[in-house]
Amino acid sequence: MLPELTEPQIRRYARHIVLAEIGGVGQSRLIAARVLVVGAGGLGAPLLQYLAAAGVGTLGVIDHDSVDLSNLQRQVIHRTADIGVSKVESARRALSDINPEVRVEPHGERLTAANAERIIAGYDIVADGSDNFATRYLLNDVCYRLKKTLVAAAILRFDGQISTYKAWHGAGHPCLRCLFPEAPSEDAVPSCAQAGVLGALAGTLGALQATEVVKEILGIGRSLTGRLLMYDALAGSFDEMAIAKRDDCPTCSDSLGGVK
Repeated sequence: MLPELTEPQIRRYARHIVLAEIGGVGQSRLIAARVLVVGAGGLGAPLLQYLAAAGVGTLGVIDHDSVDLSNLQRQVIHRTADIGVSKVESARRALSDINPEVRVEPHGERLTAANAERIIAGYDIVADGSDNFATRYLLNDVCYRLKKTLVAAAILRFDGQISTYKAWHGAGHPCLRCLFPEAPSEDAVPSCAQAGVLGALAGTLGALQATEVVKEILGIGRSLTGRLLMYDALAGSFDEMAIAKRDDCPTCSDSLGGVK
């Protein structure tokens, strides 16, 4: 049963409620939703802020790191005073300030094969803001196995990309391994620390992630499943690429049995 909106909630979310695509029922769905955000960094920061402001009722955030001075150029959820504080605790404080009604569940640990299923199982949707291929592939495989929608974004230098993966829906719904069957070598793709990243780019892609998560919760609009949206900040342009479901995908191929 969806929660009934209180008078303060009607005022807080009034600009959502007047949208025909959302309304009071949609806002109640947001309040009832449980979303796990992986990483409280450049992407996770604006993503968490917008989801909290939107009234997503329970936000899990997993990150094993602490706030560093070099984070503050793009990780806008953290303050200078938070340097040395765990990122999940800093995020919890900031989200409480934005919307005290939102329940924040901090997971101050690294996501691994040993804990991924246990943590992810408790949420409806997963949003990936991680910065390494090992975590991205782990999330892809576990979300497929647990039938959880995954909204994933990545940024580097002046470029960003985002897609939604729900291959468990069947035909027409690829997974990350359909797009990238194998992770590139460690020296093929530099990290943000090595190559740099425009701070505001994290805000652009994090906001796009928040939008897609809200759409998936509400079941409105056109999902990004089967499409990769790419943003070039220097050119000020968006491009889109179709993602085909691979017959030989090691995760979601029916012919190979999928991930077990």
